[in-house]
Amino acid sequence: MKVMVIKMQKTNEIRNRLVNDFAEHYLEKVFYFCLKKTGCHTEAEDLTQDIACSIIAALNTGMIPENFSAWIWQIARNRYSVWATKKHNRNASVTGSDICDYEIEDPDETILDQMIYAEQLALLRRELAFIRSDYRHILVAYYLENKSVRLIASSLSLLETTVKQRLYRARMILKEGMDMAREFGKRSYHPEQVSFVQSGKDGKRGQPWSIITHLLYKNIFLEAYENPQTAEELSLELGIALPYMEDELEFLVEEQLLRKNGNQYQTNFPIISKEEQRKEFESNLSIQKPLTEKICALIDAYMREDGTEIDIQNIRYEDAKWALLVRTFDWLQWNKNEKIFGEEYRNEYPKRPDGGAWILTGYETIDWQVPAFVGENGYISHDQNEITIDINFGQYKFFWENIQQKTPTHLSYKEVYTLWLVCSGRTDECEESYIENLITYGYLKKENAEIGPNLVIFHKRADHPDGAALAQKLHTVRNEINDLLKQAPGISRGYVVDQAIQNGWLTYTNQTGNAIGAFIYI
Repeated sequence: MKVMVIKMQKTNEIRNRLVNDFAEHYLEKVFYFCLKKTGCHTEAEDLTQDIACSIIAALNTGMIPENFSAWIWQIARNRYSVWATKKHNRNASVTGSDICDYEIEDPDETILDQMIYAEQLALLRRELAFIRSDYRHILVAYYLENKSVRLIASSLSLLETTVKQRLYRARMILKEGMDMAREFGKRSYHPEQVSFVQSGKDGKRGQPWSIITHLLYKNIFLEAYENPQTAEELSLELGIALPYMEDELEFLVEEQLLRKNGNQYQTNFPIISKEEQRKEFESNLSIQKPLTEKICALIDAYMREDGTEIDIQNIRYEDAKWALLVRTFDWLQWNKNEKIFGEEYRNEYPKRPDGGAWILTGYETIDWQVPAFVGENGYISHDQNEITIDINFGQYKFFWENIQQKTPTHLSYKEVYTLWLVCSGRTDECEESYIENLITYGYLKKENAEIGPNLVIFHKRADHPDGAALAQKLHTVRNEINDLLKQAPGISRGYVVDQAIQNGWLTYTNQTGNAIGAFIYI
């Protein structure tokens, strides 16, 4: 008797554990399974309750399934099958006809001739918008264009038996869809926003920026991020007819913004969630002040004591600080990342379509204020043959007080080549029109008929941490700074710029030049 009681207690413990496991890990998934199948919240709730009751009732009988997950989904499919049959019978009794009542091939009549109610035709058209292209083409050709199976097979280079099989399968899908009350996803009527940060070189057609700014694409990326979905699922979620969705998805795959595995699509770059951004934001704030103060003190000390590899004779030190601060921060990050990622960190960005080479990161929209973004732009060339020297020129773009709008987004290669010639003391080799452009932008200035640079000039490849005097000085405080960076590895340029402005180390007045943040190597 005691043994029986122990066995019963053990069985009850296992049952309770399985019930809790179902409630915690499967109930929500079962609901979404039901929602996908029924297309209606109310019916999905009823069907979910039916499935849950069936599972709990079976467990109460003492059943202990060997594969709990497979067992749950088998019950879910069985109960859905019963629901679908009942639903179909109810619809058939009301309308008196069904898509599956018609023969596969009937040379005398088409399905349109047999449809009595305009509502059924509307349902048919609706479902054709959400059925895969390999089925849809056959359905349209057979039912709407009145073509024979033989002619369809010939035009698609398929066997007649293959066409009949696909036609039969397509009718089953249509039947299920026409019995379903379609409910589009939230993003079909309430599109979400996502922002992007890109590094590298754009493609010739402006990719990826010319693509990722479209609202539809943003929501495809959000929906398919770490959540592989078929074209049918994405079309329903976003309320876009499948023929158009398929075309858009294939385009995004070609542009390497989506990847395709089988018949599923997934976003091909990271999107940082709001929760992740909140954690990173709090970590960044914790080191923002001490990190910025150490970098600013380092720059001041170097410019007082040495500064031989940095030429700022033609620019105010207050203006030069903007480039020096962010460049030093980048050196620190470069050194840290090279240690983490090794030689790969120096390699070029992944090659992309139309000559592009870039990486992209998306960010879900947040509801708190972060420091203004600081980007880095350089020059572009529409003709690779015009490039004679690979010039290291850049300008940090500060999205603070609209500073980023005071200079062009990019310089042309001929403009930056002219800038390099002036900074190298070879002004007599320059074309006058390009000099005038650079003076207008603020990268050059004219005083007493003399043309001179108006940006920070680095000598001797000072961008390499092991070859620059300022970078060498970083060794004196590198351990302290690296300890800080370990606490917030994702901290960005904007945090140190924001803190330096708060501390008064960076100032922006009417005297500040437009070209702050610009630098060149000679």
